[in-house]
Amino acid sequence: MRGTYLTTLSAARVVARGTAVAAVAALALGAPAARAASPSAQPSSSASGAAPVTSSGTSFLTATTLAAGQSAQVTASTGDYLYWAFAASAGQTDTVKVDVTLPPSAQRHGSQTWTVDLFDGLRRRQACTAGPQNGTADQNTGSVSMSCTLRQIRSWAEPWSGDPLPGTYYVRLSVSDVQQPDLGLAAQVNLQVGSEGGADDAQPEGGDLKAPLVPPVNPGATAAPGATSAPSPTPAATAAATPGGALVAAPTAPKSHWYSGLFSGWNTRWFWTLGGAALASLAGVGGYTLTRHPRGRRPWPPRPPHPHGDLS
Repeated sequence: MRGTYLTTLSAARVVARGTAVAAVAALALGAPAARAASPSAQPSSSASGAAPVTSSGTSFLTATTLAAGQSAQVTASTGDYLYWAFAASAGQTDTVKVDVTLPPSAQRHGSQTWTVDLFDGLRRRQACTAGPQNGTADQNTGSVSMSCTLRQIRSWAEPWSGDPLPGTYYVRLSVSDVQQPDLGLAAQVNLQVGSEGGADDAQPEGGDLKAPLVPPVNPGATAAPGATSAPSPTPAATAAATPGGALVAAPTAPKSHWYSGLFSGWNTRWFWTLGGAALASLAGVGGYTLTRHPRGRRPWPPRPPHPHGDLS
């Protein structure tokens, strides 16, 4: 009886130990899966829900478009011009903030000065009402910050004024002062565009803007021979097809004149060149006729006779 009891007790202990080992293994395998399925492990997105832009343009024509509330995170080369574009409507007050993480101090040879500028759709430089547009960092400083707050976007303004109007705005980031050996070093740029106000805050000006200041951006676009022009898209369709909802003006067709069909392939420079050559020829002939020496004519008035007669 005692041997049977001891055998039963030993079997029970073995079963209990096996159960405990299995439970520990299950917990060890389930922990990584739980961490992988946790929402906190997912990459965080921007406040607006749109992923940050990771590219930038090198000119006004190639500027990268930013949607409303979208940020930009770009690895740039020191010395390059970086361009972004965003849309602004009447009543808004937009603010651009830029943080630049400079290269390591061991790779730099001196201080650097970065500058952020804002331009409207006509590429007119706009003044900032707040924020430092320039940021200078010495060789031991690891980052520099800049910001620019535009004036409130007006719904209408005089043609001679430089007030900000609704349309596309460009952001240009550049290095205005840097040592020559530091050109080309990699720098991390973080740009954010925020706006306050809206259409309800637009000031009544008593005028109406015909169209937003959005220039056509279609460099190098050519039409195939014999292709018919497509109908112009509506503003709603154009805004939907453009990132950020910015309106893009369609290219205008060239004006036709009465001589357009007669001299196909000729431009205005040919007519000006031929007309100028003809006028120059007539002016030369007329000048020569007026200034040439008379030949075969007696001088007038006639010379008086010599008092001693003809000496010949």
